[in-house]
Parts: sequence; C-alpha cells; structure tokens
Amino acid sequence: MREPSLETSEIERYARHIVLPEVGGPGQQKLKAARVLIIGAGGLGSPVALYLAAAGVGRVGMVDDDHVSLSNLQRQVIHATADIGRPKLDSAGEAIAAVNPHVAFTGHPVRIDAANGPAIVAGYDLVVDGSDNFSTRYLMADLCEAAQIPLVTAAVQRFSGSLTVLAPHLVDGDGRANPRYRDLFPEAPPPGVVPSCAEAGILGTTTGVLGTLAANEAIKLVCGIGEPLIGKLLMVDLLALRFETIRYRRPKGG
Repeated sequence: MREPSLETSEIERYARHIVLPEVGGPGQQKLKAARVLIIGAGGLGSPVALYLAAAGVGRVGMVDDDHVSLSNLQRQVIHATADIGRPKLDSAGEAIAAVNPHVAFTGHPVRIDAANGPAIVAGYDLVVDGSDNFSTRYLMADLCEAAQIPLVTAAVQRFSGSLTVLAPHLVDGDGRANPRYRDLFPEAPPPGVVPSCAEAGILGTTTGVLGTLAANEAIKLVCGIGEPLIGKLLMVDLLALRFETIRYRRPKGG
C-alpha cells in the first residue's frame, strides 16, 4: 500500500526527523500511515501519546475508562489541573490535538477484556501497553499475538521499570520463533505480592523515562529502524541510574 504524502506544513514540522538518514521522508510517511493503540492514559500512556503525536503517528488510539484525579497529576503529564474529574480520554484527546492537529485520535472508554479486545486491537498496527496490572499485560500479549501485531510493553514501580517488545508471530535471524510474554514471565505473581503504585509510591519521572523509551520502541518498529527490544528485557534503576538488558528466548518446541 502506498504511504500517504506529507503536506508542506508537515515537512516543516518533521524537518528534524526528515534529515535523519534512518528516518527521512519515507520513515515519516510510515509514521503518518501508522495506527498505534495505547493501553492506559496514565503515567506511562501520557508520554507515549505525547511523543507519538509529536512524531506524526497518523492515528493514536487510547483505551481507558477512568477519570482524572488530583493524585494523577504528579506523573500523568497529559492531564492538567483543570481536567480533574473529566474522563481521561477527553483531556488526552485535547492534549494530543494541541500537540499535533495532523494526528487523528480515537478514544475507547472501556476496560479492555477478552470480549471487546479483539475488535479494538484489530484496528491498529501496533500496541503499546502501559497498564498497571498483570492480568491486562497477559491479555494484551495474547490479543496481539492472535492479531499478529507487535506489542511494546512497559512496567514501573517506585524508582524502577522494565520494557520489552513482543512479536511472537515473527522469527529471529536463526529462523526461531520470537518469545512470548509467558517465556519471560511464566505466570503472574500471587495477588498482593507486588504492591500497587498507590501502596508503594512512584516517582513521577520513572513513568516519564519508561514511557518515552516505549514511544521510542514504537517509532523504531513503525519506521523499521534500529534493533527493537525483541527477546530483550530492558531494566531501568533510576536511583542508581543503571540500565541493564537481559535476553530471553522461546523454549525449543514452545
């Protein structure tokens, strides 16, 4: 399918992308043609949405059924004080339009589940999961594998976070199927073992760093550049400012 052409104003807007040989005009056209779904309009989803909108992703979708509260504003930078009490999708959509009027926004005001998830995911080329619970992360991994689209999935807690890219419908350079989420985390921890952000706290910049890195992976996947974190888990410790990457694979016969 032919990529959409760029308007004169878009060429100026994305000039710093276009001069990058790795992106250029063709990469920017790919971004304009892309449809990216973000799970959650919270701490992770906020920077993901803002950076993807600024980058020129043609359609940004978000799934969230929550309303803005005062305690959100310390890290959920897509919302403002005046948005308290509003649906998060309303304030997120307005913020995205303010950043880039060339981006189409689609809000899905639901809690995604096995029933409504397949139809939602089917409308997109890529998903970025910024949810805050294991059940949704496993669900998104299953939905994206079934739809055969890549998934960027991030998680945060206190001063640390992790990030990986899942594409189990594709094979690696050795012809081996890429790993699934369950190859990395075979099963979710028992309820109560991992405290929520409300219980344990979260430094606002933790979500900013991991969300920005997730947006970066999404841009790489859309443009077909660099080495995505497929089969690799990036672990970030912001107190020590340490970044570590571990590799994981799908078991043979898995």
